[in-house]
Amino acid sequence: MKGPAKGGGRWVSVAPERLNKWIDGFADRHGPFEAAGDAAVVRLRAADGALAELHPPFPPLPEGPPYVSGLVAHAGRARCVGVVLVRLGGYAAGVFRGSDLVVSKVGSRLVQGRTAAGGWSQQRFARRRALQAEQAFDAAAATADRVLTPYLGALEAVVLGGDRKAAEALRGDRRLAPLLALEAEPFLVVPDPRLAVLKEAPAQFRAVRIRVVDPEGATG
Repeated sequence: MKGPAKGGGRWVSVAPERLNKWIDGFADRHGPFEAAGDAAVVRLRAADGALAELHPPFPPLPEGPPYVSGLVAHAGRARCVGVVLVRLGGYAAGVFRGSDLVVSKVGSRLVQGRTAAGGWSQQRFARRRALQAEQAFDAAAATADRVLTPYLGALEAVVLGGDRKAAEALRGDRRLAPLLALEAEPFLVVPDPRLAVLKEAPAQFRAVRIRVVDPEGATG
């Protein structure tokens, strides 16, 4: 996650393994800082006025100081996390311990593209396409259930991703209710759910999102 932040500043995304190095670099650039925080964020306010707001994965944070070491330990913990990625016609489900993929299943179902034809043929095509989409989502839900449910007792969170509309189609499936009760941010915006894409998911869901506000008058 990178780019301008609402309310000023910019967003950067930092892997837990690089967090100490990033904080040291912030101090090198801006001088000594004071740390404060709550269950959702740790704020570093530097001597030159720069501000860094560090948003951890899977809050809440432990309350009270030491804020920085508490955040680093929280972010770096090797959690058991389930991931379900779905787009129209494609899906992937997996269980991670930290960044390691423990078990996974990837699949696809044919869903025909849209047609510009009109009349009765188009209506028949639309019905066929709707049925194909329903079957694809059912296959995605069945796969998520088969892969993640055996780990339900160990899972600390479940993260969804792919296409939001497609993911929404899974929410009505009763098989997934116990899993979706563990749903956590962020929603993973990814391309077609392939195994290589699934393996990269921890880079998003384990990252610490940092809003950086430079001191007044700074150009960089």
